[in-house]
Parts: sequence; structure tokens; C-alpha cells
Amino acid sequence: MRATRHNSPFFIPVHDPGYAFPDPALAMDEPNGLLAVGGDLSVRRLLTAYRRGIFPWYSDGQPILWWSPDPRAVLMPDQLKVSRSLNKTLRQERYTVTCDKAFDEVVRACAGARAGNPGTWITREMMQAYTRLHRHGVAHSVEAWQGDELAGGLYGVALGRVFFGESMFHRGRDASKVAFVHLTRHLRRRGYELIDCQVGSEHLESLGAVEIDRADFLDTLARCAEGPAPAGAWPSGQGLSLEE
Repeated sequence: MRATRHNSPFFIPVHDPGYAFPDPALAMDEPNGLLAVGGDLSVRRLLTAYRRGIFPWYSDGQPILWWSPDPRAVLMPDQLKVSRSLNKTLRQERYTVTCDKAFDEVVRACAGARAGNPGTWITREMMQAYTRLHRHGVAHSVEAWQGDELAGGLYGVALGRVFFGESMFHRGRDASKVAFVHLTRHLRRRGYELIDCQVGSEHLESLGAVEIDRADFLDTLARCAEGPAPAGAWPSGQGLSLEE
């Protein structure tokens, strides 16, 4: 039987002892995927959310909002697309790419105001929450360096054989894309099966992301998100190679 969607989000008490979330199938149609409001950004609650295909997304001045959109944007590591121009940039070796070398700096850069959009959803509370996840070994960053300068990068959460992408930024041309290509090829070599991109965009589609039904996403998540990360997946402070 199909769950009945609600016209308003569920409320989660801050001190909810069970760290539970409602069924993602109950998320609202408009705005697409809004499921719950409230709770906190503790490590336990965030990990519970990610394992159920739910993520936080809200702005300063709002309560914590929890989302599970339908459809869901994903990228299978073996379906990465690299354009001719991006491949040229990769061959030039303009950037050096590392993992977990500058996590805090990447998150701050992703939180910076974008052109035409002075606000950010990466609030101070969110930055602190993902720093805690990083210290627990489940949030990771990938950095693209031009000399000693951070030119671009991304961060996200890894559970089992799934990487949940959160945000990326660039200061140099194609720097975030170069970081993403290195990450995706590295994850494919390590046996990862899914990169969650959350919500689709032209930028992500150009790299191979597609939209799938939420139910299919949750089925894949249930199969792939449990268990430890594959050995050697996150070589802290070291470079990521494009070698197959």
C-alpha cells in the first residue's frame, strides 16, 4: 500500500530519544521532498537521516528542515561523463588533488556567498555539524590545489559504499569538476556503487548524474549504505590519482 503524503512536514522534538524519522514516502509534493522540521544536527541524528535517504537543508533564521526529494539525482561511478574540454584540463595537470587535507577550509569556501546569491544554506550550525562528522571519520573533502592555493573542492558523507555529495566550489576554472572526477574514479576503484547528488542540475547532468525514483534510490541505499567503507577509500592528506 502506498503511503499517503502530507500537506505539512512532521515535527521532530529536539530531545527526541529515538532519533527517528518518518517514512520518506510521506514527504510533501510541494515543496518537493520536505519531510520534517526540528530535531538537531547531532552525529547520531545525521547518520540516521543519511541511511534513510534524508538530508538537512535550510537557511539562517529557519528551523532545521529535513528533505527526501522525488526524483533523486544520483551518479553511478561507472557512468561518469568527462567532456572534451574537461579532459583537456585533466591532461594538463593544472591542479593537484588531495583527500581530507583541508576539510574545514573546503566547507568554509562552499559556504561563501555565490554570485547573485548573497545567502547560504551552509549555516554556522551546519559547518560545525559536518566538522563533527569529519572527526568521526564519515565526512570527507576533496581538494584541488594550484600550487599552495586551494582552487576548488567538495565535501560529503560516506557510508558503506555510498558517497553523499553535499557541496562544491571553485575559484579556478574547472577546479571543482577536476576534484569530482578524481573522487568518482577513486570511488569506482574502491567498489563504491552510488554517489548521491540530492537534487539535479545542469552542472551535475553534464558529469553523468541522472534522476531516479525515490523508491529505487532507497532500495539501493538499503543495500549499499551499511557496513564500513572499503579499505583505502579515504587516504587522509594524500593525493588522488586518475589512474584506473
